[in-house]
Amino acid sequence: MPTSTTTSVRLPNPLRQELERQARTSKRGKNWIIKEALEQYLHGAAQDELRQEARRQSEAASRNSLRDAGWGERGGDTDGWRA
Repeated sequence: MPTSTTTSVRLPNPLRQELERQARTSKRGKNWIIKEALEQYLHGAAQDELRQEARRQSEAASRNSLRDAGWGERGGDTDGWRA
């Protein structure tokens, strides 16, 4: 059973030329560069999703904390306060 598959990708000429130049300069194959770039991109996208979820949970916890401390929708105890 193969551990990888072949995929075709259409690249604009300037990007293809830059890929070939980078492959020569780094002495790496074009396949290696594309695979690394794709892994970094996908990892970054996953990290973005985790950051968004962490922010959502943090904001929800903050709202709950303020509400529990009496700063909910009705404003909490403001008796004796002056503007």
